[in-house]
Amino acid sequence: MSKLVIVESPAKAKTIQKYLGPGYKVVASMGHIRDLPKTLLGVDIEHGFQPRYMDIPGKTALIRQLKTDAAESDGVVLATDPDREGEAISWHLAQLLKVDPEQNNRVTFNEITKSGVTQGMEHPRPLDMNLVNAQQARRILDRIVGYKLSPFLWKKIRKGLSAGRVQSAAVRIIVDREEEIRAFVSEEYWTIDALLAADEKGKGFPARFHGTKKGKLKIENKEEADRILAALRQASFIVDKVKRGTRQISPAPPFITSTLQQEASRKLGFAARRTMKAAQELYEGVEIPEMGAVGLITYMRTDSLRISEDARRDGAAFIRERYGEKYLPEKPRMFKSRSSAQDAHEAIRPSMPALTPEQVKDSLTADQYKLYKLIWDRFMASLMANCVHDTCQMDIAAGDYLFKASGYTVKFDGYTTLYVEGKDEDDETGGPLPVLAEGQELIPRELKGNQHFTQPPPRYTEATLIKTLEENGIGRPSTYAPTITTILAREYVEREGKALKPTPLGEITTRLMKEQFPEVVDVEFTANMEHQLDDVDSGKSDWVETLDHFYQGFAQTLENAEKTMSGEKITVPDEESDEVCELCGRKMVVKSGRYGKFLACPGYPECKNTKKIIKDTGGICPKCGGAIVAKKSKNNRVFYGCANYPNCDFVTWNEPAKKLCPQCGKNLFKKKGKAGGLFCLTEGCGYTSDEK
Repeated sequence: MSKLVIVESPAKAKTIQKYLGPGYKVVASMGHIRDLPKTLLGVDIEHGFQPRYMDIPGKTALIRQLKTDAAESDGVVLATDPDREGEAISWHLAQLLKVDPEQNNRVTFNEITKSGVTQGMEHPRPLDMNLVNAQQARRILDRIVGYKLSPFLWKKIRKGLSAGRVQSAAVRIIVDREEEIRAFVSEEYWTIDALLAADEKGKGFPARFHGTKKGKLKIENKEEADRILAALRQASFIVDKVKRGTRQISPAPPFITSTLQQEASRKLGFAARRTMKAAQELYEGVEIPEMGAVGLITYMRTDSLRISEDARRDGAAFIRERYGEKYLPEKPRMFKSRSSAQDAHEAIRPSMPALTPEQVKDSLTADQYKLYKLIWDRFMASLMANCVHDTCQMDIAAGDYLFKASGYTVKFDGYTTLYVEGKDEDDETGGPLPVLAEGQELIPRELKGNQHFTQPPPRYTEATLIKTLEENGIGRPSTYAPTITTILAREYVEREGKALKPTPLGEITTRLMKEQFPEVVDVEFTANMEHQLDDVDSGKSDWVETLDHFYQGFAQTLENAEKTMSGEKITVPDEESDEVCELCGRKMVVKSGRYGKFLACPGYPECKNTKKIIKDTGGICPKCGGAIVAKKSKNNRVFYGCANYPNCDFVTWNEPAKKLCPQCGKNLFKKKGKAGGLFCLTEGCGYTSDEK
């Protein structure tokens, strides 16, 4: 007889089976096996919030097989993921298979490697009921909010809507930003830039107008700018002050869940869901030639920056061999986790630092390789020496006015030889400045006034929304991706390029929630609930008391809302398009149906005209000269095709540029990828350019 080890996924089971050998049988539960019923509340609120768990439909045969395997085994080991959800799955398995939760039958693996699995198996423990109860409390809390609040939204707005504790707060953040953008009043301002040189033959360098020696001066209009420019053209430009120094720049820490999702969005264009799918696969194990199934990264749901000393040592050894001793810091660098971090696992890192992305590239899918390279690069860079800049800051007097110039040269590249963290916004950085002495006169080669207008705050992207959710303590590492997926699927939010924009439905629903259920969409309240769940996790609070405390206020608020809005119905306004109905002349509106959005005549039922939404890109088909329009595939990916389809079959994933090919005169297209550039798709042309 062998011991039965139960994990969630077949990939993970296959990898662990290889390490444990013939004395064990490793099987997969395929995720959760029990849950609250789909069509009922499934929670007895009157009797201590007792949940009514049911076997998940479609898993009857699997559960029967698990029971058979358990009965025939020499003991059961519960080896689901090392987090609250994994602990809850193990508890459900223990209930079904009659496994004593107080016995040492629970093991966890931070990494699916030989050493990680061996270490996990050597340290079995009882089930952690604090973790289980924290997960139960979260599940029941979200079920109560969803099942009590959703019917209210159905009555007041429309059927099929849902409300959720975390998702409603996330939508509110996006809606609030949209309201900020609408309320924003743009203001004019001007800047003055100079291109200066040490002599007639010297290379020019940029300097920006600051004001006077007394302080910064704001230029509000063209008249002021012209007056200052006139004075500057008569002035001598003299180096007033030169300050040289050295700047040390430290690498970013290794990834946690939120920063991985943010960086994958910035650098790879991955949605959070896509990131977590690839990360899960890398964690569970990938077939590598001569190695078999190997888990390439540590557990990917974590908020801790801690790394093991073994990993630090192995990473440092690789850096020493590949780059040399000078690329290691004098003392090992330590990163401090947030005070709110649960610190249950290490940061996300390669399980074997010496296994480079290039070595495993042929064994990985494109997404797996890109993500593994991102994780590997970031981890290795976090162990490396600082980048060192020689900096120069210069004050330049021009009559009564003052210009400033700053620049740097790289003295030592350090960790940047491998990796540089992405930014949500471009930073303005200066290049090297010439060696100049105080009192030296400069030659102004160019003086230019530039008109600007203050810009509203940008819409959230997935990366910036995840960052905001984390900073405000809303949700936890495991919830960011599903939250974004849900609010998009429910059509509270839509994508506009990379930006997340609220739909009219999202705005109407949020307005109602703010008026009638302010606590549910309140950022502070939602964050406080997370802290209360953390207290259950750590054993500081009782899960039933936590639920009861929330429910008393929530039930009263719901009752008040029902009375306040008795008989009231809210209409979601249709989004008007620029398309005119050719049958009756009305402006068509955007509707949502089973297969997505479409245009419909607002004169229904008198006029039943509908049509597909076609977005003209301004591009011209290189085959027939027709318009190129944007379309969506079955997987919701944007592609571009000729409007004359099916008479013309031209199609491409590349977006048309608003430029023509200098060789053949046909439309150019934008290259995909970070490098970018333009190229021609006309057969036989072959023109390409680095221009963006």
